Amino acid sequence: MYYSKFTAEPLQFTVFADEEGIFSLFINDSPKIPAGFIELPIEDKHFYDISEQMAEYLKGRRKVFNAKTHLKGTEFQVQVWNALKEIPYGETVSYKTLAIQIGNEKAVRAVGGANKLNPLPIIVPCHRVIQADGSLGGYACGIKVKRMLLDLEKAKTV
Repeated sequence: MYYSKFTAEPLQFTVFADEEGIFSLFINDSPKIPAGFIELPIEDKHFYDISEQMAEYLKGRRKVFNAKTHLKGTEFQVQVWNALKEIPYGETVSYKTLAIQIGNEKAVRAVGGANKLNPLPIIVPCHRVIQADGSLGGYACGIKVKRMLLDLEKAKTV
């Protein structure tokens, strides 16, 4: 298990990976590094050029990430996270719409909970999920970051 830290202006990141891919990304947060994790340079093959891809995204030059990822969560969470990856750049959906897309219209709150626990923000674009009335709702990385990402993508919100 590996980790690295990098900056892609204006954000700072800590990324975690294993042999199967990147499995966690923290934004503007300094998480506690678990015992046994090895720090590697961000250029290491385990991080799949994520620092370059993130810098390109934040400069408006990348719309899709192709870094190898490894989603770790419950079956429901992974289902929600995979549905998030289908939301196109610059578009938003409501929590209810996302619940309907995964075939469980009544799971709106559970979808919100899965979004909150998304281990790969930006790569798995949970920032593209907003309230039905067009307001932003919450974001685990902070509402200022969510607004910045949606503005970058020129996504329609209230």
